[in-house]
Amino acid sequence: MTSRSLTLPALSADGGLTRYLSEIRRFPMLEPNEEFMLAKSWQERGDVEAAHKLVTSHLRLVAKIAMGYRGYGLPVGELIAEGNIGMMQAVKRFDPDKGFRLSTYAMWWIRASIQEYILRSWSLVKIGTTAAQKKLFFNLRRIRGQMKAIDGGQLTPEQVEKIATQLDVSREEVISMDRRLAAPDSSLNAPLRGGEESDGQWQDWLVDETPSQETRMAEGQEFQARNSLLQQAMGNLNEREREILIQRRLVDEPATLEELSARFNISRERVRQIEVRAFEKVQKAVREAALRDGIVAAE
Repeated sequence: MTSRSLTLPALSADGGLTRYLSEIRRFPMLEPNEEFMLAKSWQERGDVEAAHKLVTSHLRLVAKIAMGYRGYGLPVGELIAEGNIGMMQAVKRFDPDKGFRLSTYAMWWIRASIQEYILRSWSLVKIGTTAAQKKLFFNLRRIRGQMKAIDGGQLTPEQVEKIATQLDVSREEVISMDRRLAAPDSSLNAPLRGGEESDGQWQDWLVDETPSQETRMAEGQEFQARNSLLQQAMGNLNEREREILIQRRLVDEPATLEELSARFNISRERVRQIEVRAFEKVQKAVREAALRDGIVAAE
């Protein structure tokens, strides 16, 4: 099922939110047995009409969840539209035989779709890609409100410490994210004020500093070559060495020595030794292969 296969009510510029909310109320809620039969019809026969009924009966749920994300300065209509896409994905993957209602399953997909849209849309550079940073981004406003911290005012050291502890992030990450969320956004389409060039926009004065197509292609080819060398070098490690190296150096949130010590039933110092040895073996193999293939020059 794709977004094109279903026609849903949409928020229009002249209709407004009130009209949309009124329109989606005409779609009835489903009884458990009716929901189950519709889901089976979609799952077994690809019945698009059944999928449509499943989606439209949950539009009020999507709107309710989307309203909870209004504090990020994005149009409500866009949040609802993204939530509806998440709802469609939920219907596509829903298995009625597992015994729970579609709404319970769909809530995760709706929130995930809206949150990803917010992260893509915000004009901040590198808000964060790790689970902890995303958690900080989507919970900082709420916790600020619980602390009754004044919007725009700086957090006190005590508040920073409390938030860092609660969300399991560093104090520096809390301070940095709070400053980013408090910074106003400026549109590049805003007209210039005053001067002979007042008819233009700010974006007209931006210089394109992005690499040329040839540079991007060369960098892409080099990256692929180095990545291929890394994968080949990893093949020289045994299973334990490979897993420890990946968990310690090649994931967003590295595992601790203590966690790997318990997992492999060895001491923390032994884990550290294996990590260092595995890294050196990979580094040597990559270097030798790169020299052989002419990717890097010999020293």
